[in-house]
Amino acid sequence: MTMNFIAKCFITALLITLSAGIKAQIIYHDAAAFPLLGKATEETETRYERLPARFKGISRPAVWTLGKDCAGLAVRFRSNSTTIAARWTALYNNTMNHQTQTGTRGLDLYCLHNGEWTFVNSGRPTGKENSATIIANMKPEMREYMLYLSLYDGITSLEIGVDSLSALEQPVVNSPVREKPVVFYGTSILQGGCSNRPGMAHTSIISRRLDRECINLGFSGNALLDLEIAELIAGVDASVYVLDFVPNASVEQMNEKMEKFYRIIRDKHPDTPIIFIEDPIFTHSRFDQKILKEITRKNETVNRIFKELKKKGEKKIYMISSEKMLGNDSEATVDGTHFTDLGMMRYADLVCPVIKKHMK
Repeated sequence: MTMNFIAKCFITALLITLSAGIKAQIIYHDAAAFPLLGKATEETETRYERLPARFKGISRPAVWTLGKDCAGLAVRFRSNSTTIAARWTALYNNTMNHQTQTGTRGLDLYCLHNGEWTFVNSGRPTGKENSATIIANMKPEMREYMLYLSLYDGITSLEIGVDSLSALEQPVVNSPVREKPVVFYGTSILQGGCSNRPGMAHTSIISRRLDRECINLGFSGNALLDLEIAELIAGVDASVYVLDFVPNASVEQMNEKMEKFYRIIRDKHPDTPIIFIEDPIFTHSRFDQKILKEITRKNETVNRIFKELKKKGEKKIYMISSEKMLGNDSEATVDGTHFTDLGMMRYADLVCPVIKKHMK
């Protein structure tokens, strides 16, 4: 064995060791370089929020603050990395006593696998500043990804981490299809309360099932038929509009503003289907008579106004009954009101076929 051969073997081993070390490094890239799904407008103060900057001082303070939450937003990219990581900074560092921190202010990664969006893993938060390896030890194959953002917190910065020798590129598959999105307006439940992770909000479930972008305009406790939100909705060229405000809006507010809210959208989109949804039959209404009375009164009101619109000749409007929304076992909420993942799936089971039937 010559010294030359030994030297070659040493150099080869050294190169392999160095190469392995290089591959183990994670390089982070600003997610702002990649498409962001789920926004009704690009005219926001910062990238990862939902309301236009012009609404500042116009929208009620609670609505404006909630508009900075990232509910329904998702970043699309592709990569052949063996590892996908993320670094992000939460706006508020919110916590709630009835929702997981992953659902409130974490991330959720999906991959387009065999033509279906498939859950990969979640990015669990640790504080205001967060860093998480979402998945590792994958084969180095090019894949399409979708990274859902926090439901009940904002994000001020977001980076995607991949192997230093891998590619991080723009998506090449138009999925979910971005043309003619479905726009949802609603309450804390619509915003994602209280799914365990962002991808299990029912608007995200429906988006994957329909392979269509969905825009989540859920405002926790504040779906009070604010007319500027109707104007925002009307600014989106949607395939369907879904109005699910009844859990928040009072009978008096519906009597005063429901038709006005509807007209703002309808006047701009005379042929687009508009779907209304009743107040859920919340599970604790079996025992709480006050809640049962309130649900009954609200659903009677929304149906009366809906029928009045039909009598006036309004077409392509539809009402979804909530009778079968949560099933019959009382197991679909975390607190009698807000949906668990099971509740979110049942909502999607009820609503998705109706949307699909009427989509442009």
